Amino acid sequence: MADDRFIDGLSGIAAHYDALVCDAWGVIHNGKALLPGAADAMQRFRAARGPLIILTNAPKPSNVIPPQLDRLKLPRDAWDAIVTSGDSTRAEIERFLPAPAWRIGPPFDDPLFEGMDIEFAAMEEAGFIVCTGLNDGFTEEPEIYNGVLREAAARGLPMVCANPDIQVNWGGRLMWCAGALARIYEGFGGTVAYGGKPYPAIYRLARAAIDMARWREAGPPRILAIGDGLHTDILGANNADIDALLVTGAGGLHEGAPNRQSIVDKLDSEGLRVTAIMEGLKW
Repeated sequence: MADDRFIDGLSGIAAHYDALVCDAWGVIHNGKALLPGAADAMQRFRAARGPLIILTNAPKPSNVIPPQLDRLKLPRDAWDAIVTSGDSTRAEIERFLPAPAWRIGPPFDDPLFEGMDIEFAAMEEAGFIVCTGLNDGFTEEPEIYNGVLREAAARGLPMVCANPDIQVNWGGRLMWCAGALARIYEGFGGTVAYGGKPYPAIYRLARAAIDMARWREAGPPRILAIGDGLHTDILGANNADIDALLVTGAGGLHEGAPNRQSIVDKLDSEGLRVTAIMEGLKW
């Protein structure tokens, strides 16, 4: 029997929703270029239905994301607001200050800390860990951090994970993210506080952004979450009681468009619920 959750375009279900929360990496773009059809689908939803919030696990504050999307030539009329893991992570970091932090992650994540009174120190002198990613997510493997993470867990240092993603597809190359190290750390008995998807804080911010941006109807909005990550986008939507659309295909985590039955089997085995499944975001 055919699974009627597979749809050809967002237009097939758009009328059921008043707002979208849409993942960025793997759905809108691949880190280097916009994915075909995504911008058009976003613009058409906004014109016909209501606001669109970009909800990303980028470990940076939301105000640094628009220029990045501008460089990828995503039109400004394709979205209303941006909510990032960085936005919710900053609140988690504040809980541990003024203790100094041991930092793991690349220099390009520095905007996360702008305006914060935070001191960085060696692990031996730190009161907690801030992990924004591997120091080089392309050339390093998460396992090379096993030794220092095991020692930090033995010291009882809590970790703030700025990006719960395990990997993202960056222009055809897989890049390890902070979530990969957080998973290892929990395996060593360490405690981790997460700011991004699939955890509640980022969805509270997303709902607030929808409320600020709505211009059509009063009352509780019917929200659809769009994403390609099973354990971030889809699990997060399930936890937040939001309908979910899974995007598969080239550019995201499901490179190569796996066959439909394998997708259904994977969702069932993980206990995840989706309202619809689509190859690439398109109208």
